[in-house]
Amino acid sequence: MGALHAGHLSLVEAAQARSDETVVSIFVNPTQFRPGEDFDRYPRPHDEDLAKCEAAGVDYVFMPSVERMYPRGQDAVRIHVGSVGDRWEGEARPGHFDGVATVVTQLMLMVRPSLAVFSVKDLQQCAVIEKLLTSLELGVELHLAPTLREPDGLAMSSRNRYLSPGARAVAPQLYQALTMAKERLASSKESDASNRLKEAASTLDSMFDLQYFSVVNRVSMEPAPPSEDDAWLMTAARLDGTRLIDNICLHG
Repeated sequence: MGALHAGHLSLVEAAQARSDETVVSIFVNPTQFRPGEDFDRYPRPHDEDLAKCEAAGVDYVFMPSVERMYPRGQDAVRIHVGSVGDRWEGEARPGHFDGVATVVTQLMLMVRPSLAVFSVKDLQQCAVIEKLLTSLELGVELHLAPTLREPDGLAMSSRNRYLSPGARAVAPQLYQALTMAKERLASSKESDASNRLKEAASTLDSMFDLQYFSVVNRVSMEPAPPSEDDAWLMTAARLDGTRLIDNICLHG
């Protein structure tokens, strides 16, 4: 959605390593925001974004208007991918993934790429897009790139700029809690998993409003035992009025 940072540019590098031409889409998508969320104030430094794309050697930037993306109105068509988008972020932000699925389908049909690169930082979004691309047989290969982090561990995000200095100082605790939970789960019995998750979550500063801290299957997004091969630990919390999400793979 723009406000590009080093994490976004790492996706550009991943695409360039796997393709002859690279297209970056920049579009703040209104259909994935709920009323009262930050659509109006979401950062839109388009000149800076274009300069970063040029410096990175991007071949094309697709920056459509809302009217171009939704010529028949934002509610003309909605795509719902099913249960993979209904839990976690789907519960916290009803309709969010319908908007994501709809706009990604639009982008794929307009640009017609052979490869799409997304970061696992938005783990559930990746699961939604993976199901979307395979179910609709859009002929697009999906490459999942790793989360890029600040030196203190905070996952890079355009929304990090919302954080006050005090909140920014404690924000890395979210990743620290994830890594602590991963270590404790690895050395615990399956029956103790719930207690290990609670212990790690309890280390978070009181400034955090924790929404979930759960082990899921990366593909289905269903709750999963930590021993499962595709198990990931996923969390979301509000900090200083800003919603942060993060995750960690339990086997890798």
